[in-house]
Amino acid sequence: MKKLILLFLAFIIVIVIAGFWFVNGLTPKDNNSQTKRFVIDQGETASAIGIDLAKNNLIKSATAFRIYSQVTQTARKIKPGSYDLSSNQWVPQIIAKLLNGPTEIWVTIPEGLRKEEIAEKFTDFDKFNKQEFLNLTKNDEGYLFPDTYLLPRDATASTIVKIMTDNFNKQYTEAAKNKTNPLSKNDIVILASIVQREAITAEDMRGVASVLMNRYNSGMSLGSDVTLEYALGQQPDGGWWKKDLTVDDLALDSPYNTRTNAGFPPTPISNPGLVALEAAANPPNTSYLYYLSDSDGKLHFAQTLEEHNANIQKYLQ
Repeated sequence: MKKLILLFLAFIIVIVIAGFWFVNGLTPKDNNSQTKRFVIDQGETASAIGIDLAKNNLIKSATAFRIYSQVTQTARKIKPGSYDLSSNQWVPQIIAKLLNGPTEIWVTIPEGLRKEEIAEKFTDFDKFNKQEFLNLTKNDEGYLFPDTYLLPRDATASTIVKIMTDNFNKQYTEAAKNKTNPLSKNDIVILASIVQREAITAEDMRGVASVLMNRYNSGMSLGSDVTLEYALGQQPDGGWWKKDLTVDDLALDSPYNTRTNAGFPPTPISNPGLVALEAAANPPNTSYLYYLSDSDGKLHFAQTLEEHNANIQKYLQ
């Protein structure tokens, strides 16, 4: 009986000590009311957030933060982004600020989108106006660089456009610093925008750039269906890139129809990333004039129509 009593008392003592430790871990780190910028990366767990808060001297205990956020079921409600926090607040107060949302928001723009699709990525921004964005980017298709941005939550359309186009200019300068393609900057961007939609891997992008340049230089039509998809615009299902083009689609009377018109379309058809820009600025020297995509998205290249037809039989039948 005495052993049981002692064990029970020891248990109570442990619980009391743990309670004191936990409560102390929730108390403010210090009395400093000055705010500090704190960034939560995309995909960070509550444990990682707590560790970062402790490293930045904003809380006493990363473990106490993790336990509290999990017990209160707030861990998964914290959004990535930038926050203004101070170390004179209790952990519950800090979590409350985190739940109010960030002052800066992460937004990822994938490669190969058109400007209308990019506009949809900014719906969480308080002062963003979609129509204003589309008006401002009327002549900027291809020049809105796809990237992951951390932007102020109150960023306007004009601010976002400037950030994206400035980033494009920086990235294009890098991609074209040793360019071998004699095309103008705008034509290289047009070429890159087609390459981005036609291929997935860097190797295939270089191959597509080579084919399109060979066809361009020989006076052949480019024969790229993605330019037709761009011309066809938004589809009934809300998407912007029609698949399974019909015979009527292929005969579309449009300057973006690169089956019926030689040369490049009048503007870029998507917003390419760095790899596509590099491929367009430095296409490899090959004799390829044709390519096709198999069911896995892998491209197969051919020098002659006979070889191309053989690839059709091999990979598409």
